[in-house]
Parts: sequence; structure tokens; C-alpha cells
Amino acid sequence: MNVYVALLIMLLVAGVVALVGVLAGYLFGPTKPNSVKNANYECGCDPTPNRGSQARFPVKYYLTAMMFIVFDIEVVFLYPWAISFFQQGKFGLFVMMTFVELLAVPFIYVWARRGFDWN
Repeated sequence: MNVYVALLIMLLVAGVVALVGVLAGYLFGPTKPNSVKNANYECGCDPTPNRGSQARFPVKYYLTAMMFIVFDIEVVFLYPWAISFFQQGKFGLFVMMTFVELLAVPFIYVWARRGFDWN
């Protein structure tokens, strides 16, 4: 039961810290809204065409977000593999190289289509 007490204390402290942060931002943060602060902000680009609340954002913003998620997940899986590299042997190397190759295909595709260019 002692293990669960420590876990509950940690959760309680994390909840208190989160609530204090939200409360401090609410109490001490600026509260003067204007049109610039209330405007939508997506990737620094103005929506096209500009039709008010029904405006459409460029697809490139969403593609960049998806690329970030895919390659971020790749890195998350590479860290534990790198730590236990010597214990896994040849099978672990084969599995990870297959994983990297499968993720290299969309990377090469995006690179060939100039998805990483910001112009």
C-alpha cells in the first residue's frame, strides 16, 4: 500500500501545481482583448480567401503538423532501441532498420515534393 500512497501524493502535488499555474495566469495575466488578440492564428499565414469565420487555412500548415508528428514518433521509438541496442542482437537491428526504412519513404517523398521548403 505504501507504493500507492507515494503515487497519490505525486498526483496531488501535480494537480496543485497545475491549478496554481492556471489561477496565476487568470489573476495576473493581461485581460484587455482587442481584434488582434482575438484573431485566428494558424502558422503565421492569413487564411485564404478571407471570408470571415468560414476562412480556409492553407493545407501546408496541416501537412507540416502531420510531418512533425510522424517524425517525432520515430524519434520516440528510436531512443529505447538505442539504449538496448547491444542486448537485442541482429533481430533487433533488422526490426529497427525495417522501421526506419518504412518511415524513410514518406520523408523522401516529402523532400522530393519540396515539402520542407518554406517559400
